[in-house]
Parts: sequence; structure tokens; C-alpha cells
Amino acid sequence: MRIKQVRVTPIAFRDAPLLNASGIHEPYALRSIIEVESDNGYIGLGESYGDAPVLSVLQAMQESLVGLDPFDLNGLRARVVKTVAALKPGTAGAELAPGSHPSKQVANAYSAFEVAFLDLQARSLGMPLVDLLGGAVRDRVPFSAYLFLKYAEHVGSPYKPDRWGEGISPEQMVAQARTMIEENGFKSIKLKAGTLLGPEHEVACIKALRQAFPEAPLRIDPNGNWSVETSLRMAELLGDDLEYYEDPCPGLEGMAEVHKRTGIPLATNMVVTDFDEFRRSVALGSVQIVLADHHYWGGLRDTQILARMCDTFGLGVSMHSNSHLGISLMAMTHVAAAVPNLSYACDTHYPWQEPDEEVIKGGKLPIVDGCVALTRTPGLGVELDYDQLAKLNDQYLTCGIRSRNDVTQMQKYDPSWKALKPRF
Repeated sequence: MRIKQVRVTPIAFRDAPLLNASGIHEPYALRSIIEVESDNGYIGLGESYGDAPVLSVLQAMQESLVGLDPFDLNGLRARVVKTVAALKPGTAGAELAPGSHPSKQVANAYSAFEVAFLDLQARSLGMPLVDLLGGAVRDRVPFSAYLFLKYAEHVGSPYKPDRWGEGISPEQMVAQARTMIEENGFKSIKLKAGTLLGPEHEVACIKALRQAFPEAPLRIDPNGNWSVETSLRMAELLGDDLEYYEDPCPGLEGMAEVHKRTGIPLATNMVVTDFDEFRRSVALGSVQIVLADHHYWGGLRDTQILARMCDTFGLGVSMHSNSHLGISLMAMTHVAAAVPNLSYACDTHYPWQEPDEEVIKGGKLPIVDGCVALTRTPGLGVELDYDQLAKLNDQYLTCGIRSRNDVTQMQKYDPSWKALKPRF
């Protein structure tokens, strides 16, 4: 079996006006859909970032993979390294999307194709992808409700407002959580913080969530936008309300100081994003839970290596998310199902994505009792809807966005807005 053709299709889908540490989401999120077709008729699927620096690498890879054995992952990695070395250095992507940073070009591109290669392998063998990862230790993977403070609609009203409405007050955040839990059965709740509304307001939202959902594990994620002193002050206000405290302040040293002085478990997707940072974090005691993300950790098998490293050093494991569709959700689910020490429900933006903009056949995947279930369908278990792919590619071509920039989007609301870290 050899690779006959590789297709990389950029897409854009509507994204809600969600507030975060950098500013606010743009009206459209960018992704790339990867198809790897073999000479005996199988097609493996992948999904990754769609920002211009990432897309340029993925598209430059296409011809070099033709003729490669899809089981030759070492050959894939060698071709990725060679392609990236030949390209001009990329510009930095969105800070909150670590996989789009130039330092992640090799890991990101390898991951995008590795998922498609593994999907192709599993389809050709007639088995679910999780079996190639050692087999499932669970057949349902838990995910968490992911709440965002948000505006009712985007500046300029590029399309009709989303169904979630405004999410600013603590009461509105409780309503947002209630809807998300009623629809998906989530057992735990995460609040994105670090926004322009300020730490005290966000802690008040957590307090309201605790009162409304007394049994639900709660998390708060300021994306490193609070200083060490602010993080410590908010920790006192939060008390015992948190399951874990995610990236309250910048840097490994700052995180270590917050953990040392509070004893609260700290999680990260920002200060431990590769194995060198992992080593340094262990030495400093910076984090106690690593939020893996196969998109920039180097694929599904490297995510398994990360999980084993966490087990060795007594750290918890969960998963980070950016705006994504069903192919990425199933890739996350397959690798999470193969990780014995998955300690916490995973993050996912999936409930925020509009039902009419899924790119897989059958529409959006169900999340039941807070979990995504595996089936025995070969590969990832999903198929491309080519009409939807064409629709979302057309939307990419017309939306005018080529790299995510939450700062410039916020400046449309507030021209004086600047990127600051930490802001509070």
C-alpha cells in the first residue's frame, strides 16, 4: 500500500464572540482538513490549524508524501523536518493557539499527517484507530463543559447572533452552563478567565457556578493573564471551589510560586508544551496536571509518551482544546481512550460549533452523559461530507481571515486595547 494523493483543504466556520486573555474570538475559526489517499482506495483523515503559517507547511508537504508507505511514520517525520527546513521561518500565530507558533511547525505538521496516516492504517486493517494505540482502556471518554464570557454578537454583525446570547453576568454564566449540561450531560465545568472583565468578576462567576452546581468539579483558566500576586489573591477567594487552577500566571517560575504558596493543583497547556518544558517544570514543581494536545505535541503516539511521562512523575493528565470540528474530536477521543492515567475530563470547544457547519457525514457527533463514545468502525470512525467541505472552503475563501488574531479583533470594539501579559 502506497500513498497516491494528499489533499489539504482550508476551511472556515462561524465562531462565537468569546472573550479571552488576548481579546475576543474573530467571527470565523480556521482549520485545515487533510486527506491521505492510498493506491488501494482507502482515505485517512486529519484536522489541524488553518492559520497561514501552518497551512503553508501542510500544503508544501503534499507532493513529498506521494509514494510513501502509510505505515512509515519515520519517513513521514523525515519529510516534515526537510520541508520545514526549506521554508522561510513563519510568523508567530495566536498565543492561545500554541500549535500555530513557528517553534511548533514540525510537531504540528507531523501531527496533522500522523493522524491521517494512522486513520488510513486502521481503515486498511479493518480496526478502530484506538487498537493501533494499544487498545481502549475505556470506551467512553469524558469531556467538560467549557464556558466563556461572551458578547451577544460580533461587532459589525457579519451574521445573525448565535443561540447562546450574552454571557457576562454570573447569572448568565450559570444559564450558559445549565444549557450546556442539559444538552451534553457534562459532569465538570471550566470557565475561561483572564478577560477584560477582571479577576473579581470571574471569581464571582465561579462562586455562582458552585452554588448552582454544588457537586460539579470546577476549573478556571486565566491563560496566564494574572500576576502571581493576583493569582494568590484570587486563590484565597476561591478557597476549596476548584478541582484545579489552570495557567493563572505566566511562566514556569510563576506557576511554581503559586503552587508552593497555595497547594492548589495547577494545570497547564501554556508553560508545558514540549518535553524540554516538561523537564524544567518537574524540576521546579510548576504544574501538577498537563493538558495534552496532539495537534502540537507531535501526534497521537507522542501524546501517549507524554501521558507515560506524567505517570512516571506522578502528574495528572487531561486534554486541551481549541476551536475544532469532529475529526479532531474523534482523534482526541481515540488517544484519550488509550491513556490509562487520564485523570480529568478533557476540554472541548465542540458545543460552540454550529450544527450546520460540521464537515463529517451525519452532522455533529453526540456527547452523551458528558462523554464521546468509541465504536468498532474502522479508523477514526467518521467520513467526510464533501458538500460540507466545499461549503466551508468557500467560506474560508470569502471570510478574509488568514491568521487568528484576537487582539486586533478586540481593537474593533476598543481601539486602545493592547496585548498585555499579565494584564491584572
